[in-house]
Amino acid sequence: MEARLMNGAGNRFILADVRGQVARFNPAREAVRAMAHDHHFDQLLVLEDSDSADAFMRIWNADGDEVGACGNGTRAAAWAMMQAHGSRQVSIGTAGGLLLARDAGPMTVSVDMGVPRLDWQDIPLARPMDTARLDYACEADGVRIEAPGAVSMGNPHAVFFIRDVEALPVARLGSEVEMDPLFPERVNAGFAQIHDATHIRLRVWERGAGITAACGTGACAALVAAHRRGLAERKASIMADGGELFVEWREEDDHVILTGPVEDEGPVTLDLR
Repeated sequence: MEARLMNGAGNRFILADVRGQVARFNPAREAVRAMAHDHHFDQLLVLEDSDSADAFMRIWNADGDEVGACGNGTRAAAWAMMQAHGSRQVSIGTAGGLLLARDAGPMTVSVDMGVPRLDWQDIPLARPMDTARLDYACEADGVRIEAPGAVSMGNPHAVFFIRDVEALPVARLGSEVEMDPLFPERVNAGFAQIHDATHIRLRVWERGAGITAACGTGACAALVAAHRRGLAERKASIMADGGELFVEWREEDDHVILTGPVEDEGPVTLDLR
């Protein structure tokens, strides 16, 4: 099976288009993990036929678990679809909802990620709690972090606000937060340093993938969580390890818009049986 290796701000994906095929792609967890080991990607993206969108996209993390949302992956898939169709916008169905993407310039794509989900049951959390400031703390390697904001962008995020994110033991803390019983579906852990109201430095421990060069839904969650705490405006630049993303939480309709670069690293051959 011919597929493409792509990335969005360094967040790497394998994108396979199986539209028109009769058999549904249902890989074993071990098969996805083997692909991730061989090709060094964060998520496997598979485009399938859809009756209500240009395609339906299924998403697997590098650990083999299927998940509901991937912001940068949606942008990468949308770019490939627009190139193939000769269009400037596409619609992509996901388990997290219908997403609309558009061409935003050379090798740049914007995607409407919809309305953030902020109720404790929507994250989800194991018990009722104020999601703007969780009553939660974690400690690793002598470093204590606490009171994250919780946001679902189709997948769960806990965003901690840190004074010096570069010095933070992200892997140790992120792995602890991901598996905490407060988060019954595990959680993506974001570590945000507010430079000013429109510039945020972000590092992310992604559930099922570990430290990633960038995380699109994580960038969206960081902006939403920061704005809810009065730390950022509704529109900001999010600087990830792999590059810069731009997020706007629109006031008029509550939708979150994610914009950033896409890179096509070329074809790869996969055994998707």
